[in-house]
Amino acid sequence: MKYLFVLFLSFLIIINNNNLIAQDDSTKTTDWDFDFEDWEWDFDFNQSNKRPTISLSYGISNISRDNLKLIDFDKIGLLELKLGYQYSKKINSKDYLSKYGYGFFYLKNESSKHINAESESYNVKSEMWSFGFGKLIGYGYDICDVVSIIPYNSNTINWTKVNFDFLNNLESENSKDVQTLKLYDDSFRFGSSGEGGIRIGLFNNLLFDFGYERSIIFQRHLFWKWVGSSFIEMGAGSILDKFIDEVFESSAGAGPIVFFLLKNGLTYGIYELRKEKMNWPFKTASPLFLEQFKFGVTFVF
Repeated sequence: MKYLFVLFLSFLIIINNNNLIAQDDSTKTTDWDFDFEDWEWDFDFNQSNKRPTISLSYGISNISRDNLKLIDFDKIGLLELKLGYQYSKKINSKDYLSKYGYGFFYLKNESSKHINAESESYNVKSEMWSFGFGKLIGYGYDICDVVSIIPYNSNTINWTKVNFDFLNNLESENSKDVQTLKLYDDSFRFGSSGEGGIRIGLFNNLLFDFGYERSIIFQRHLFWKWVGSSFIEMGAGSILDKFIDEVFESSAGAGPIVFFLLKNGLTYGIYELRKEKMNWPFKTASPLFLEQFKFGVTFVF
């Protein structure tokens, strides 16, 4: 599966190069803005219609780490607060299509205490505090004046303080796993996440969010390898943007769905590769890996 994903990225690069050779810039006209701006951590978007925004979310997280042999984790519940600015604008003179952007700061608490799940004796309880910055991009269908459906993709960078409760004084044969987890325990660690989902907007100031997020917490931060891995992700995303641009131009109504499938497919694949190597494709340690199902409400003022 991993090798197929690498081949897929190579195919995108080849197709993109061919398109650049064949393209006649003098005849190309577009008002779509798919480019690296969607990866910038910027809060004003250079938009005149930015609006203050607050989001509240609840969800369930599963924790794992590659190569742990004898330890399992309890599920944990999450509570999340986001503060930032949202904008929306009509695109390509289509009354029923809009672009949505949301730049935010967030604070999140994840804990076994947030769900009523009984722990088996061999499981580990966890509590995590996270903060960071993120940006959400979505292309939505404005069904009427009061309802919109917005498929989206979101990415964050973050710092997380992890605390593990090693239940029942884990037996000595678990010592290697315990030592691995102690590399994260009771300290702040750098990480990142990617999320895909659907937002349902009502009355232009209320949204209900349903998302699936994959996030990683680094054992330690290797800056240049992280930059290299992030650059690969950004480059692949930019190539997809060019293809999505063409879809919007030829069949605008399909654009939001194609955007949702391709951008979130890329996010899913990248984080699948990072399960084993936190800075894939570089040889690095495995991260803590979290899968999170979230729902929430967003207020736009």
